[in-house]
Amino acid sequence: MSSLLGIFFFLFFFLLSSNISAKIREYKWRVEYMHWCPDGVDGVVMAINGNFPSPTIRALVGDTIYVHFTNNLPTEGVVIHWHGISQSGTPWADGTASISQCPINPGETFLYKFQVDKAGTYFYHGHYGMQRSAGLYGSLIVEDEKEPFHYDGEFNLLLSDWWHKSSNEQQIDLSSKPFRWIGEPQSLLMNGRGQFNCSLAAQFSKLGVPQCKLRGDEQYAPQILHVHPNKTYRLRVASSTALSSLNLAIGGHKMVVVEADGNYIQPFSVKNMDIYSGESYSILFNTDQDPSNNYWISINVRGREPKTPQGLTILNYIPHFASKIPNSPPPLPPLWNDYKYSKAFSNKIFGLNGWSPKSPTRQNRRILLLNTQNRIEGYIRWAINNVSLVFPTTPYLGSIKYGINNAFDTKSPPNTFSKNYNIMKPPINPNSTYGNGIYMLKFNTTVDVILQNANVLAENESEIHPWHLHGHNFWVLGYGDGKFVSKNVEKFNLKNPPLRNTVVVFPYGWTAVRFVANNPGVWAFHCHIEPHLHLGMGVVFAEGVHLVKNVPNEALTCGLRGKMLVKNKHK
Repeated sequence: MSSLLGIFFFLFFFLLSSNISAKIREYKWRVEYMHWCPDGVDGVVMAINGNFPSPTIRALVGDTIYVHFTNNLPTEGVVIHWHGISQSGTPWADGTASISQCPINPGETFLYKFQVDKAGTYFYHGHYGMQRSAGLYGSLIVEDEKEPFHYDGEFNLLLSDWWHKSSNEQQIDLSSKPFRWIGEPQSLLMNGRGQFNCSLAAQFSKLGVPQCKLRGDEQYAPQILHVHPNKTYRLRVASSTALSSLNLAIGGHKMVVVEADGNYIQPFSVKNMDIYSGESYSILFNTDQDPSNNYWISINVRGREPKTPQGLTILNYIPHFASKIPNSPPPLPPLWNDYKYSKAFSNKIFGLNGWSPKSPTRQNRRILLLNTQNRIEGYIRWAINNVSLVFPTTPYLGSIKYGINNAFDTKSPPNTFSKNYNIMKPPINPNSTYGNGIYMLKFNTTVDVILQNANVLAENESEIHPWHLHGHNFWVLGYGDGKFVSKNVEKFNLKNPPLRNTVVVFPYGWTAVRFVANNPGVWAFHCHIEPHLHLGMGVVFAEGVHLVKNVPNEALTCGLRGKMLVKNKHK
């Protein structure tokens, strides 16, 4: 009896101490357009509380975040997606317009309230139209007292790409007939800072690029990372790029990758690493080089023919001169189209034993998603299984929960594609269509999704696509070349697959992921390249919506739901 009492009191005080340590972190934010100079060319950015990038949130596991978000944009709605946060119990706070909530109209304030239940390196960004391209993004760091590695200090790098053409004009270009591609970005940014038409490393270039002349107080001046010798540092890095896949390197320093998308992985060493839009990592590096020198930190474009100069900043050993140009040129990246190099990096990522939950050994449902570039009514679109996603005016969460008819197509999208489809040839796809149907998943079942890549409309061309799943982490079971066949299941890694929320599918290849549909809500699964989602490359999953509770009325009062409320009010 006494032992039972002892266990009771231990659990009581453990739970009590856990509740005491958890905090409410409250913020009041306003979003607005501001003049800014991200790369030396004056432009306009979307900023929060006058900051670009937007403010960093730091919290501890178990904390609850309150963000009172006021839209000060003059003519457009806005939402914020908390990328990588599960939103368990708060699917309406996921921040996806037309899926989990209504857009926040100009002048309105919306309260995002959610718990951060998992340590990791995350970020947030706009998820309405192409507002991420406009600069609406910031970092979200969730810390825990228990970690499987030690370090003496840490830095945060938020990577992005930047155009001199506004995001609104980009949207018009993409939706035009004839189609107008947005082109490659003018610069690559680290923590919102880059350089256009000049280089910090001009003296090492043979292209006659001008040397950047900086005093250090410019908005585009590089943010130098200052370190002490003989220490171990953690570099948290996340990619909010709208288009670009990147390769990151620290000159002269070995990097050890230890975290991916908020999940600990088996550590492995690299001299450089690929990072795709929507991904985040933590790396450890030792400051064991000559402290009298400075060293380059560089990012370069991967998977697309580079027409954008590399992004650069400097690693400086205290107390030496911080702005001194390093003695050697920036690290040489792999060739932009060396996909074997990229695949080798992805195949080194495994779950960390004791820290990563095991994948279920069997699936209850398998969905095969073929992404193709299509022409629909003369417009270039992206489609999944020949359906190009368009969003309804009534958010799915509200229309399903409240049983609103005619809000979206209730016919399920195709579960697979034709076995005769030739992924190596440009598609014709005469049956391609617009659609807003969703995949209804049985609650608590295990779902496998096979992402199948193919040719685009041009000959001999296939692109990289990083796919992001909202509301869940998934196990990456494997990658393969060519068309997926049932025999490929034998190659799945069920021993130590990494847990991720974003994964890449390589040109002419497939990627297999597995997740458990155990988070009540409606969740987007889409290519994280901004123009591709804008053109229809995504699907929507719904699971256990009847279990969702305490939805704020203001999240779902638009479209048919809004009309219904107005009608009932005047009865």
